[in-house]
Amino acid sequence: MNLADSDSDDELPPGWEERVTVGGYVYYANHLTKNTQWTHPRTGKKKKVAGSLPFGWERIVTQTGQIIYVNHETERTTYTDPRLAFAIEEKEHATDFRQRFDASSTALQVLHGRDLSGKVAIITGANAGIGFETARSLAKHGCTVIFACRNLYAAEESIEKIRTEERLNIADNCIAIHLDLSSLSSVVQFGNTIKSRYHQIDIIILNAGVFGLPYTKTLDGLEMTFQVNHLSHFYLTLLLEPLLVQGSRVVVVSSESHRFANLTASNLDPLALSPETWRHYWNMTAYNNSKLCNVLFARQLAKNLQGKGISVFSLHPGNMVSTGLSRHWWLYRLLFAVVRPFTKSLQQAASTSIYCATAPELVELTGIYFNNCCPCQESELAKNDEMALLLWNTSIDMIQGILGNNAPGLEEKRLGNTIFRSHQEY
Repeated sequence: MNLADSDSDDELPPGWEERVTVGGYVYYANHLTKNTQWTHPRTGKKKKVAGSLPFGWERIVTQTGQIIYVNHETERTTYTDPRLAFAIEEKEHATDFRQRFDASSTALQVLHGRDLSGKVAIITGANAGIGFETARSLAKHGCTVIFACRNLYAAEESIEKIRTEERLNIADNCIAIHLDLSSLSSVVQFGNTIKSRYHQIDIIILNAGVFGLPYTKTLDGLEMTFQVNHLSHFYLTLLLEPLLVQGSRVVVVSSESHRFANLTASNLDPLALSPETWRHYWNMTAYNNSKLCNVLFARQLAKNLQGKGISVFSLHPGNMVSTGLSRHWWLYRLLFAVVRPFTKSLQQAASTSIYCATAPELVELTGIYFNNCCPCQESELAKNDEMALLLWNTSIDMIQGILGNNAPGLEEKRLGNTIFRSHQEY
């Protein structure tokens, strides 16, 4: 990635003005020479903005022929096209873009000026924590947001909270649909419901997760952390894949904890299925391994969808963010409480998910791991293509072992042959 050091070169010389055409192309007017040009007078770069106005704005032509722009949320009126504030340089290469946000950025800052009207997003675990902030931020900018949650009552409460807090009636864009990630049958039912109501999904954010659980089995008899954090999300994505179109994005919320995983080809299958793991189970290791699975899944899915214009990203939202994730053990609750003043807010933690789901500069990119809205290198094991392929096929085997070989959504999804290797070989 070629990241510029700063934005200082963007300042216009004296006498120059930045303007934009109705079609979204930026041009520059020199009031001293009375000339115009398409390239920035300092950088020599061209810029373009989104074709539509920011959410809540309207372009009005007065009776005298003047063009004004009205922000219906703040009741502000201006003669300057508000899209100019969000102009982005046209890239020579897909991987060329500036880092516009960092660890202190919020989800709403990332979305500032964006109009997501007509877009449909699915967010698992949207009723609380980072998922709620992600959903609220998308809905505030016109996106239809499906709250995919196990607790429908909590989801409806969260939607009502949005309804009472926001000036615009954005809660009408929020829909709660039941999804229990501890049950593959529930995943199938959710997938069928979505397919019956929608013909296209623009954004899938796999956000839900569990942490700090004692050894617990799901309704399907699998280890809880593995199934909820990885396997059910994996299956959900395959079921919804037919609804993804060019420009759609799949965002997998992982964690820097994936760097401490001990998952290998030799212990992948027993991790989820074998009773022998009860004796050696540690919930932190189970969590780390599930987060590695998230990155490996995103890596393989990006390869599978390459050429279809569908982007897949994985990310780290932030360290020990104050959510309900730590609720299962008093020691984790205490630790999270101690570090709370030094960690990200929920709005900051949601920013990277929002960035991956919506940033225009990520068009044509896929398979990247993000932290603080910036591309970064995942662990060496997370970059292992053989491990990613093995996880993919093993996940299919697990689902078919529970739902049968005719489980929907898995037709011809197996990829080649996988070879089990020893721990030493990895």
